[in-house]
Amino acid sequence: MSQESLDLIKRGCDELLLEEELKKKLALGRPLRVKAGFDPTAPDLHLGHTVLLNKMRQLQELGHHALFLIGDFTGMIGDPTGKNATRPPLSREQVLANAESYREQVFKVLDPAKTEIVFNSTWMDKFSAVDLIRLAATHTVAQMLERDDFSKRYKGNQPIAIHEFIYPLVQGYDSVALKADLELGGTDQKFNLLMGRELQKHHGQPQQCVLTMPLLEGLDGINKMSKSLGNYVGITDTPTEMFGKLMSVSDVLMWRYLELLSSESMETISKWREEVAGGRNPRDIKVLLAQEMVARFHTHQAAVDALAEFEARFQKGVLPEDMPELNVAATEGVIGVAQMLKQSGLVESTSEALRMIQQGAVKLDGERVSDKNLQLAAGAVVVAQVGKRKFGRVTVQ
Repeated sequence: MSQESLDLIKRGCDELLLEEELKKKLALGRPLRVKAGFDPTAPDLHLGHTVLLNKMRQLQELGHHALFLIGDFTGMIGDPTGKNATRPPLSREQVLANAESYREQVFKVLDPAKTEIVFNSTWMDKFSAVDLIRLAATHTVAQMLERDDFSKRYKGNQPIAIHEFIYPLVQGYDSVALKADLELGGTDQKFNLLMGRELQKHHGQPQQCVLTMPLLEGLDGINKMSKSLGNYVGITDTPTEMFGKLMSVSDVLMWRYLELLSSESMETISKWREEVAGGRNPRDIKVLLAQEMVARFHTHQAAVDALAEFEARFQKGVLPEDMPELNVAATEGVIGVAQMLKQSGLVESTSEALRMIQQGAVKLDGERVSDKNLQLAAGAVVVAQVGKRKFGRVTVQ
């Protein structure tokens, strides 16, 4: 295996355990069985999910076999990772409906010819009570409490249901059932991924290597990308929505998106960094990122059209025809710009408004706002813009 191939495997990863073991597996000259598990707890994927899918695609292009595991059995337990309360389990019907949606979406990234979709109910439904007890007997409660989220809940006197301890055991056993050589997961899954290694050892199998990928920040640049937080780019978003959302990403976050989402080489991305440091407008690079994502999940023509629409609307100053009419109250004859943005619904909070002003993402009548203490008098009517996509004609009353 070339160093170039290893560099590609490690690109963007947080941790590779253990690199020397992986080199030995690769030296065998056979395709590796690469596993990544997804619990079908939500029917739609966003770009945060595709960080793992992109890594699987890279491994496919290196000749390896992707095992896309849909955790229809574990989905009925509910993944406790990062949760401070027991998650309600999904019904079999909900799990299967969401799983079918996954199947339709993953091949926008993965190569169907090199992908095997598997369901862990295939082997777990055959488990007897005795089998499950034997599996549970491989680990102690103390070992389970080494998991950060379990430990925090235990110390905080928050309940942990017995069945939640089963989740990492089943995820680990999936690696036994699939004879996985390498498992991919987010950094929050490390405990579960290492469980796979331990159970493979217990069953006399070669232990899988583990590659963790970082959790992609959402459009706010702070929190993990999440539909519930509204900071996501869905892979089923329309071309216009996807393009506009990606153009709203900060100049700093843009580089992280390129590393984790783009198929451009690191050499090319490094070259772009040098060009931006030398004076090139980072917007040019953001356009390339947005077009690549739209082309990937839609078509090349859709990417061309999305750029044309974006330029027509924002570069040339053409405002949306359906721009909402908004009213805010100036209780003492004036209102601060941050409070105005919050009252109008263009931001969720004054702290978000102040952050957007600091980032240079707020405009009034086309002029960028730099003064966070700016006040508007009663009777004023302004076109307010936050980021690239939020507009409103605001009347101060």
